[in-house]
Amino acid sequence: MKKVLRDLRVGEVSFPNASHLLLRLVSEEVLPPIVPGQFVEVQCPTSGQTMLRRPISIHYADPEGRAIGLLIHCVGEGTRSLASLHVGDTVSCLFPLGNGFTLPSGRQRCLLVGGGVGSAPLLQLGRELSQMGHSVTFLLGGKTADDLLCLDAYRPFGRLCLTTEDGSLGTKGFVTQHDVIAEPFDLIQTCGPRPMMQAVSRLARERGIRCEVSLENLMACGMGACLCCVENTSQGHRCVCTDGPVFDSRDLLWT
Repeated sequence: MKKVLRDLRVGEVSFPNASHLLLRLVSEEVLPPIVPGQFVEVQCPTSGQTMLRRPISIHYADPEGRAIGLLIHCVGEGTRSLASLHVGDTVSCLFPLGNGFTLPSGRQRCLLVGGGVGSAPLLQLGRELSQMGHSVTFLLGGKTADDLLCLDAYRPFGRLCLTTEDGSLGTKGFVTQHDVIAEPFDLIQTCGPRPMMQAVSRLARERGIRCEVSLENLMACGMGACLCCVENTSQGHRCVCTDGPVFDSRDLLWT
């Protein structure tokens, strides 16, 4: 799949909450094909401590507007520096990277499970599944209501179910404790904290449902050269940045 290194212009900047940033980046040229679940390696603004690019999931792709959206958790020096960008600035991006989620044929009942900022790639996934005629249910969870981001963006593409550990929004508890998890589904696709994905994968395996997970291992190069994102699988050690980030949960040895 074609990858491009391109300076993208900042078209919009917003802050869903105090620790998250939503960027709309606009290209002067046509976007390459992007599969839901792929990511971007973003060059951070000069801060003196951020030589490496940062891997960010693609929140949405807008081919007609030649734009992509990035939902970013500002937790370190690099990602916090991205919050200093203004409309009109440019940022160097290498994309699209990795292998994304499966877009099944026919009409299937799809459950998309996200935890915190891990819900980011599920927006584009849900949009494309819905456009293909699949039945989409989003199940998004967080510690508090503040962790459930950009909810209105998901509503046009499927049913939206929410959980919070403190009960401040939706059902109190973990995503695996929501009633919707017991409904019949043909496919589960998930991204978020590793313990959450492990729990979702176990439930899927017990019920004989195919499950795909998008891993969030630490990455440096995004090209399979540095080997810092290697994951142990049934096919041996695989680079998450090139062989993933999306894997069939049955191939992962942590389940």
